[in-house]
Amino acid sequence: MSPKSSHEVPVARRSRKLCLVVGGTRGIGRALVHGLLADSGVERVIATGRGEPGAATAGNDDQPVSGRAQTWRLDITDDHDLGRLAQRLADIGRPPDLVIHAAGVLHDGLLQPEKSLAQCERAHLMRSFEVNSLGPLLVARAVAPLLDRKRAFTFVGLSAMVGSIGDNRLGGWYGYRASKAALNQFIRTLANEWAGRLPRAIALALHPGTTDTALSRPFQSGVSPDKLYSPDRSATRILRVIDGLRQNDSGRFLNWDGREIPW
Repeated sequence: MSPKSSHEVPVARRSRKLCLVVGGTRGIGRALVHGLLADSGVERVIATGRGEPGAATAGNDDQPVSGRAQTWRLDITDDHDLGRLAQRLADIGRPPDLVIHAAGVLHDGLLQPEKSLAQCERAHLMRSFEVNSLGPLLVARAVAPLLDRKRAFTFVGLSAMVGSIGDNRLGGWYGYRASKAALNQFIRTLANEWAGRLPRAIALALHPGTTDTALSRPFQSGVSPDKLYSPDRSATRILRVIDGLRQNDSGRFLNWDGREIPW
């Protein structure tokens, strides 16, 4: 990250009383919820999930997690759900200070990472883009009308190193790579728009590192143990990066250790 001047306060530390974690019922998202709840300055955390069997939201809407947290049903591919999210946030009476978009898809039933061009299928590619690219952008659209240009706000989309075009030396994984690259472009474009309209807002793409979750589990055989991180460890590092953000970090693509990743 760029050096900080002595008088500048990191944006996210000014306030993160109300936090929204999209995809906060599983994996890294759930660990992020727990990490935020460990911060006494956080007053409320809203975790969203699709309500799949086994998720924290299954069978309930507004299920309390603790006195300071609850879960909401949200399917990021459903425009009705996104509209409802916007309304429910508006009903709270204040905008969120921090939104972390941790929902994503790498494999799902017949959807699997492609090893070659011959395995690319239209429906599977569209599914990757719908969840990994359009989902975060449309969550940002749902939240944006609530934001005040005088208040600090941070939007973090969890991206992936494989979404870096400059770092792509192996090929394969067409849909996942391209959908994360599209997410990065969306966030960079959003940051440019917000720079004028919401000058205290940050939009950031962040790579959490390879984390031991259901998303990565089928593909961990080639990952050395020292490069495979627990959800809690990844969440801790993500929140550390967020804590250190400055306004000029908006529109960047950062690694879990704060280093910049090539587009």
